[in-house]
Amino acid sequence: MKSVEVSRRSKSLLALLRDAQEEDIILRSPDGHEFLLAELDDFDREIEITRKNKKLKKFLQERARQPATLSFAEVRKQLGL
Repeated sequence: MKSVEVSRRSKSLLALLRDAQEEDIILRSPDGHEFLLAELDDFDREIEITRKNKKLKKFLQERARQPATLSFAEVRKQLGL
């Protein structure tokens, strides 16, 4: 995802951004392409950052390869309790 700073001189774009704080906006280009303008909250930003975290991805991949966990009953049985 790319971030773009909006200039204070872009009055019409700033107005759209203010409107997007109230509700999501669909922008339609002259050729019919549609885009969504929506305000991101902190959780959305956190998800974006987490998806780019290579160390976390590696850890989760290694964790996924580990064998399944055992129930308490299975542990007791294996230990002869």
